[in-house]
Amino acid sequence: METIRWVDRDRDHEAEWHSESGAPVPERVVVADDTMTADAAMRLASRGTAILWRGDYHNARQLLKAMDRRIERRASRRQRGEVTFAGHRAERTQRATLLAHLVVELGPDRSLDLRRAPDVREACWAAYGPGTGPMVVALSELLGVIGAHQWQTKGVHVPALGASIHPAYGVFSPVRGEYIDLVANAPLAQPVPRTAFDLGTGTGVLAVVLAQRGVERVVATDINPRAVACARDNAQRLGVGDRVEAVEADLYPDGRADLVVCNPPWLPGEPTSDLEAGIYDPGSDMLRRFLSGLAEHLEPGGEGWLVISDLAEHLGLRAREELLGLIDDAGLEVVDRLETVPRHQRASDAKDSLHAARRAEVTSLWRLTVAQGRQSAR
Repeated sequence: METIRWVDRDRDHEAEWHSESGAPVPERVVVADDTMTADAAMRLASRGTAILWRGDYHNARQLLKAMDRRIERRASRRQRGEVTFAGHRAERTQRATLLAHLVVELGPDRSLDLRRAPDVREACWAAYGPGTGPMVVALSELLGVIGAHQWQTKGVHVPALGASIHPAYGVFSPVRGEYIDLVANAPLAQPVPRTAFDLGTGTGVLAVVLAQRGVERVVATDINPRAVACARDNAQRLGVGDRVEAVEADLYPDGRADLVVCNPPWLPGEPTSDLEAGIYDPGSDMLRRFLSGLAEHLEPGGEGWLVISDLAEHLGLRAREELLGLIDDAGLEVVDRLETVPRHQRASDAKDSLHAARRAEVTSLWRLTVAQGRQSAR
């Protein structure tokens, strides 16, 4: 546990410091209220000073929005010509870093003692667990916790399931349904596979799809304990808890399966939080390990399904030839490739700085088997 310290009304204070993005404990803290202006807040944040809010909750949200507008204007002035992905991500990272300097204190019971503040205890318990003392977090993170809890309670409707998936905080939400549809509609071997692995399961949505399609036993793995608990909960909610086993593992579980499904993060890059780990895969590590380990984890005649977008190719982050080379090096061959186009709003948003790449994006399900020579060697 890291500790943040500050002085308020000539008294020393301290609390646990928590940051999902791993931001270091601020060395300088000023206590602020409703008299703080956005310009003053930006100056403090730019110098690395945390602003501990003691005023009205809704005024704090308005201040955060005002700071965000100033950051956007700065970014617009800096941009010249076509925006690269690296530049786009650097701007987003800088924005998140600056906004995270506006912080609030949660009580030992995870309550927020600000005027007009909502009751955030249930949301914070779900995200952080019970408290043992006061804790300071970024207001932007707290708003994410509140929003995530609303989604966890309400659920995200998944047409392929005819039901809702309930994503936990810090677990990537299945808001893009096209990759789920690919798994729901891809042809299964006959008879239906008895066993399947779902690697990097997240909410467990693909594991549930496979169970609903008749797979007798699905082992769903994830390295994130929040995801394992979330997948287990969703399988129970949707009546397949007896056939879906969610386990904490770094990719493959022990043994072999008739079908192995993997939907790795689609973009090479370093994640800055558990949530971003569903988007960014450092050095395409998960993709590489899935392909290189597939042959030894498939039952004879089994298939591996790689679900991945080509957005990285359109952004110049990975070439198609590199992917094909990884498949070949792993002793695999492509049986078929099913494709679909994105349906999310950004794909048609011409104002998005990465619009050209998103518009050209194709999501594919690659059906892979062990190459004949490799199969014989086994």
